[in-house]
Amino acid sequence: MMLSPVPAEQLDTMFDVLDRALAPWPGAQSAFQRIADTRIFNPGFTHDLQIGHNKAVDLARQLGMSTCDEAPCQSFSWDGHAVRIQTETAVLLHEIAHWQIAPVYRHVLPDFGLGAGPETGRAADANAACCVDNATKEEEESLASLLGILWEVELGGPAVLAFCEQNWLELYDRPGTARHFASVFETLLGRGLIKPDSRPNPDGCLNAAV
Repeated sequence: MMLSPVPAEQLDTMFDVLDRALAPWPGAQSAFQRIADTRIFNPGFTHDLQIGHNKAVDLARQLGMSTCDEAPCQSFSWDGHAVRIQTETAVLLHEIAHWQIAPVYRHVLPDFGLGAGPETGRAADANAACCVDNATKEEEESLASLLGILWEVELGGPAVLAFCEQNWLELYDRPGTARHFASVFETLLGRGLIKPDSRPNPDGCLNAAV
């Protein structure tokens, strides 16, 4: 899979505008700058989206996730027991982030009880297991998106690709875009999922929640 090419000058302008808008939130701005710095890995947005995959698999196992060498389309991304690893690095890191975010009672549910993800093969079963309201789902998707992207930065990957693909630059020049990014960052920080220097916390999770 390749994303549509983005002219470097256009991307640079978009990042500069959002960077300035984040100035009132220095911590969030620092996190954003770490993501932006990964642009060096992917001129023309044609980088290998499997880069760092082995590191992501190792991370999943270090955090206590079982893994299954299948594609999510064969079942679920997370089936309540294991995460499917035949997927792009950014997608796998997104699922790892969901593992950290979801309370432990939802770890036994397909796709963490959030309903089917875009890669889930057994979408009807995943949706039947959904046990959260739309507001919770929306919040956790935003948290997992940013946390997964920061994990990709941490592992030395081209995180800017996932950042753009997951629509963090949509309406980049609107004040609400910077506020949303800062709000998600502050929530991750407040829950101990990232450290004050914006690096992901491997010991941070809500697994004790009930």
